Amino acid sequence: MNEFEQLKEELKQTQLAYQMAAQMSQFKAGFLARTSHELRSPLNSLIGLHQLILSNLCESPEEEREFIAQAYQSALKLMQLIDEIVSVAKTEYGSNQLDLQSLQLADIFNQVYSLTHLQAANRNLTLTILPPDSSLYALADRARLVQLIVNLIDSGISAMKEGKIAVTASSSPDSDWIEIAIDCQCPATIWNERADTEDKIELIPQQNTVKQKSRNTKKEIQELIQEITLSPAMKLLLSQTLLETMGGHLEILELPSANKDEPRTRLLLSCQKSSRSQK
Repeated sequence: MNEFEQLKEELKQTQLAYQMAAQMSQFKAGFLARTSHELRSPLNSLIGLHQLILSNLCESPEEEREFIAQAYQSALKLMQLIDEIVSVAKTEYGSNQLDLQSLQLADIFNQVYSLTHLQAANRNLTLTILPPDSSLYALADRARLVQLIVNLIDSGISAMKEGKIAVTASSSPDSDWIEIAIDCQCPATIWNERADTEDKIELIPQQNTVKQKSRNTKKEIQELIQEITLSPAMKLLLSQTLLETMGGHLEILELPSANKDEPRTRLLLSCQKSSRSQK
């Protein structure tokens, strides 16, 4: 290789390194923006409950105690969200080491089903998880793989009012990859929400206004507490991060539908294939 070709190759590697750094910087900024957006809802509910108590809007000591209990539950949910986000961030950064093993996919699917079928049934949704071939093994961290699949299914369940969710897996003999497909009867846009979307949740008004609307305010805060969870967009981001740390990748595909009012979306997870004996 002459000097010119060497310089050309070095320039190419420098450009690739710059592109990777730029993509990582963009990803980090998006992750931070999404995280701050996700935590505003539980924080608002906590502030709202304390405002009601401090503004003497409770009708009795019993109701005041009830609001304190609700604020406590809201704080616990907030801690759960933070723990989940921090755990994924530590895994991506390398603080939490992955335990990559050869995992039988049929066993993983059984565990995923046990963690998701009741939520689907409670929403009157049909959840079908087809057992893959017993010979399919994936190289992955068990806890992380189960977590990210469950997160994606849960996000579909939370976004759907009716319909079906189907989970399948396949791999061709000459491929080094296993593809896990999660098909949902909902639009792909629920997972594509912009990370910098303005928070639509507003804090409750000041005392003089609250007194006129106290009942509506109490109801809104109670509904907000019940809905405290990570959004589909955040669950997608966390799942994508976990999958990439294990050498895989995730895609969102819009599937053709006979009825435009019944959109269909496929979340396609690609995992590294493994032999049964590999550790």
